[in-house]
Amino acid sequence: MPYDLKEIAAISGMPGLYRLVRPTRAGVIVETLDERATRSVASARNKVSLLHEISIYTEDLDQTVPLTEVFDRIQQHYGADFPFTNKSDDRDLTKFMETIIPDYDRERVYMSDIKKLVTWYRLVSATLPYLAEEEATEEAPAEEAEAKTEKKAGTKASKATADDALSTAGVISSATETDEPTNPEAATEATAKSRGKKKSE
Repeated sequence: MPYDLKEIAAISGMPGLYRLVRPTRAGVIVETLDERATRSVASARNKVSLLHEISIYTEDLDQTVPLTEVFDRIQQHYGADFPFTNKSDDRDLTKFMETIIPDYDRERVYMSDIKKLVTWYRLVSATLPYLAEEEATEEAPAEEAEAKTEKKAGTKASKATADDALSTAGVISSATETDEPTNPEAATEATAKSRGKKKSE
């Protein structure tokens, strides 16, 4: 996944994009997707639309293009030099859309949608890291290997702890069996009893 959009959302009544932080009783705490990362609370009445669940209509009624894939196409085509904004000429934005999704549905995808797409992409590309597919493929096995190593290390640590406990069982004396009792009064009482026993003998 080039751009991780799982926690990125558009919220009704609130401009821009937001990163979901954590839920609250009143709604959800979010932070703006910019350098300031300003936090606020989106109430339960606000509609939260996760970007990774949004798709673009195509001429095929049964086919849509996920926003994650659209962003990937834009990145691959324009790289870091993305020239469009929501104030670009409509004709240029139409050509841009035709380049990225040649078969997009002209009737159901409005110019306002294209401008929103451009605005969202600029925010995401300026804030989130882009991970190429080959890099993602390379990192996945590495993460799995690291997880296995940590799990194996944890198993060894647990086994070592268990072995230590078994190796000392019945060997290390309890406090009451040591030569130097930790309770002075108990030691005095034990000495007195011992002397009394010797006298009676």
